[in-house]
Amino acid sequence: MPPGDLDRALCGLEFPTDPNLIVGLDSADDAGVYKITEDIAIIQTVDFFTPIVDDPYWFGQIAAANALSDVYAMGGIPKTAMNLVAFPIKDMDISVLRQILQGGLDKMKEAGVVLVGGHSVEDKELKYGLSVTGLIHPDQILRKKNLKAGDSLILTKPLGTGIINTAIKGGLASDEAIEFVTHLMAELNRDAAQAMEGFPVHACTDITGFGLIGHVAEMVIDSGSGINLWSEMIPIIPQAFDYAAMGLVPAGAYKNREFREAMVEVYPSVKQAVVDIMYDPQTSGGLLICVESESAGDLVNELKKKGIDCAAVIGEVLAEPKERIIVS
Repeated sequence: MPPGDLDRALCGLEFPTDPNLIVGLDSADDAGVYKITEDIAIIQTVDFFTPIVDDPYWFGQIAAANALSDVYAMGGIPKTAMNLVAFPIKDMDISVLRQILQGGLDKMKEAGVVLVGGHSVEDKELKYGLSVTGLIHPDQILRKKNLKAGDSLILTKPLGTGIINTAIKGGLASDEAIEFVTHLMAELNRDAAQAMEGFPVHACTDITGFGLIGHVAEMVIDSGSGINLWSEMIPIIPQAFDYAAMGLVPAGAYKNREFREAMVEVYPSVKQAVVDIMYDPQTSGGLLICVESESAGDLVNELKKKGIDCAAVIGEVLAEPKERIIVS
């Protein structure tokens, strides 16, 4: 759903309340959190989408990794999942669905997650994803807006998956690009989440459909802070530059730009292709971690030790201008 559409649909509705609800619909966080005891809270999230690669097994892997990511972004550990399936049974062989489900199961096993059920419907358009429940201590929840002036921002996966996927749909992507982006999207954010443990991390989110700038915007709104993104430090899939120059920028990137560009200031020295990629909607993107600047280098080193080679400091939190994004 395009950014802003859900907010408009929900406007004016009265939601049930509960004193144990820690994170709910009143904020733009990655998942809901409900306190069970003084030491245990559950994280709940759901995500599903249409295929973004041709291989059904890898589509299952990517969809599962994407759904699990919100729990990692909140600092939690995913424990259970339920399948969500829409399948055109009259037009597609059931073996395709079996491969999708196997891909999802293998990714859940990798994450240590148990499949406990699910729901399927017949639909003209294939869709797959998960509803996920995770655990966290109520005092250890990572939210988006707890920014501190002077903090550093670390990104754990390169940008450009939306542009590469657009090239794939157009039959223009190289085999190398297809293989790289497929494995990248199927990669869990588990190791990145584990690397954060013990570091003074103040906020976190994962980069998905709203693009880097869209998710940064969710962090700064009502936070009392601004953010400066250093364009030359942002990890980007190399082929994304070439495909963006060919005009293979997905429609979602233009929607993301239209929705957020009023709060963004881009320095004249920043290349247009980089700006396009910063608005590019990501599938199963990396974590954006807000950490005390003194610990940023050590956290990047820890991420690299875990095989997250492209992890990089890409910006900083500003005291001023408030609720603005500077791209320098």
